[in-house]
Amino acid sequence: MENHTQDAELKAHLLATDGHFRTLAEQHAQLKRQIEEIEAKPHVTEADELEEQRIKKLKLRLKDQMNEIMAQSKHASVG
Repeated sequence: MENHTQDAELKAHLLATDGHFRTLAEQHAQLKRQIEEIEAKPHVTEADELEEQRIKKLKLRLKDQMNEIMAQSKHASVG
């Protein structure tokens, strides 16, 4: 649990101080909203499903980039 709190604090710090991290987080949130919009449709078409998969891949790539920045920041603060 302590590690989760540290991650949350680090994320909050990076959102406040790192413009690149903040941009990635904003893009991640936007893609999440787009996925939610697709999933909320009463009738999801094949095109919607393909778009949802594309967006999920982009979202995952952004999350990986954010995690990498967090890992580098942790490493820098330890070292």
